[in-house]
Amino acid sequence: MQRPLASEFLLSADRLETCPRDDVPEVAFAGRSNAGKSSTLNRLTGRRQLARVSKTPGRTQLINFFNVDEGGRLVDLPGYGYARAAKSRQEAWGLAVDEYLDRRSNLVCVVLVIDARHPLKPFDRDMIDWCANRSMPLLVLLNKADKLKRGEQAMVRRFVDAEVPPGTWTLLFSAVTGMGAAQAIAAVREHLSRDHSGVR
Repeated sequence: MQRPLASEFLLSADRLETCPRDDVPEVAFAGRSNAGKSSTLNRLTGRRQLARVSKTPGRTQLINFFNVDEGGRLVDLPGYGYARAAKSRQEAWGLAVDEYLDRRSNLVCVVLVIDARHPLKPFDRDMIDWCANRSMPLLVLLNKADKLKRGEQAMVRRFVDAEVPPGTWTLLFSAVTGMGAAQAIAAVREHLSRDHSGVR
């Protein structure tokens, strides 16, 4: 049984300049606003309210950093789509995320949270392509898989596996039931604990 990734909130940043020093490995969590990213973070850390969960998609408007007790950080990136905010504000979030992804030297892995019922929307494909182009390790969590029948789960996983680069790990996952949580925790822990000297 994998113990959760015990973590504490560090700070929120609205642009690259206000992010913490890039001196420890970071695993970033990305996903559409309705994919259940905050619930996923809470499941993996064993903290019900580490990341704010809202019934209104798109509430994560800043880049949120969490220190992992064992070392390294988890980074909650603003969700894409459905955010009820002015277009100019959404564009600012997008710029902050783009700068973080392109310039953060200590980013060691991206966890892409996808709603298993609606896989590989344009944003998902953009993130997959971004990781592939930069040889960035990618873990795809097919969240809300508990809402699918077993045959549907297998079909979705085959579909996604056929569309992602070789070496990408896809997991059927549920932030509600804990399906796939142990494997996801193990994967994130491995990336945070590796020797990343000279990364990127």
